[in-house]
Amino acid sequence: MELGKEYFGPFWKFIANEEITDVDYNGREIWLTNIYNERYRVHQAYVQENISAAFIEQFTQRIANVVSRQFNKRYPELEAETSELRVTIVHESVARSGRSISIRKTPPIIRLSAEKAIREKFCEEKVLSLLVNCVKSRMNLIFCGMPGIGKTECIKFFSRYIPENERVITIEDTMEIRYSVTNPGKDCIEMRVSELFDYADAIKASLRLNPKWIMLSEARSKEVKYLLQSWSTGVCGMTTLHTDDVHNIPDRILNMLESRVDADRLENDIYEAMDVGVLIRKRKNEQNVIYRYIDQVCFFLRENGENRIVMVVRDGRLLDNCMPDLMRQRFVRSSIQDPFVCESVQVCKTGGEVDSI
Repeated sequence: MELGKEYFGPFWKFIANEEITDVDYNGREIWLTNIYNERYRVHQAYVQENISAAFIEQFTQRIANVVSRQFNKRYPELEAETSELRVTIVHESVARSGRSISIRKTPPIIRLSAEKAIREKFCEEKVLSLLVNCVKSRMNLIFCGMPGIGKTECIKFFSRYIPENERVITIEDTMEIRYSVTNPGKDCIEMRVSELFDYADAIKASLRLNPKWIMLSEARSKEVKYLLQSWSTGVCGMTTLHTDDVHNIPDRILNMLESRVDADRLENDIYEAMDVGVLIRKRKNEQNVIYRYIDQVCFFLRENGENRIVMVVRDGRLLDNCMPDLMRQRFVRSSIQDPFVCESVQVCKTGGEVDSI
C-alpha cells in the first residue's frame, strides 16, 4: 500500500524533511522528533492556519478507506503502513485531548555507519569492533533502552555483518528492519505478525525454514520463551527490549513469561541463550547538542552452575581486563584473536565496502 503526499496535506512538509523521524499531533499541537532524538513543537501559528477539524476528518477517512477499516467510538484505533511510513490514529472518544495522529517514518536505510558511530561518539572504535566481532562469532545480542533511542537502528547496522549465505528471518508487526532492502543479495525471509499470526506463531514457523538468524523487532510478551528456545538450539538472533540497564534484562524477560513455573524453569536458560546486552542512552555534549551513545555492554554467562553478568562497557567507557575466558574462547573458535580489533570496522571507517566480511 502506498499513500501519496496528497493524503497528508500540511503534514507533508515534515514527512519530506529527511531529518524528521516522527510527526505527532495530539489534537491541539504538532510535535516533531528528529534523527538526533530531539523533540520540539511546531509553531502554533502553523497549526492554527493549516490543521483544521475538516482536514483531520478528511485525513482520517482517507486512511480508513485505504485500509478498509471502520473508525469510530467502537473502533477507536486506526493503523496504516506504507513502505516508508506507519500511521496511527486514535479516536477522540479515548484520546481526551482530541483526535490524535502519529506518523512514524520507517525508510529502508541504515543511518548508522562505522565512521559516523566513531565521529559522533556513539561508541569508541574498540567497542564497535567488539560488537561486530560478536556478530561474526554468531552471538545473540539484545539492544535495550528507552523508546525511540535507536535500538532497531542498531539491529539494522550490526546485521550488515552477517554473511550473505546465512539465512536471516525477521519478525515484526511493523516493517522497520527492512533486511532484504538494506542487504540486497542476502538470504532473507521477512515475516509480519498479525492478530491471526502472532510472534509465537512466527518464531515456531521460522524454525522450520532453516534459519541461521532470527531477528525479533521487540521482545514484549510470552513469545520470548520461544525465542530463547530457538537460540538454545543454535539459531542466532538479535532483538530489542525496553529497559534502562543491562542488569535488568533477565528480570524483564522473566516478567514476560506467562507463569511463575515458566520463569523459575527458564531463568538458567536465559543466561545460557543470551550472550550480549547493549544499552543505548542519550546525553548532551559541550555544545548542548543531544546525541546517542552506547552506555553499557555486558556478557551473560552461565558457568559452573552460576549465572553471571560481566560488564565490558560502563558509562560509555571500555573496562580494563573485562573479557571473560569463556567468551574469549568463543572468539578464538571463530578465528578472532583480538575481539577489540576488527578489519571490517577499519574498512568502513575509510569509506570502503564490507563485501569481504
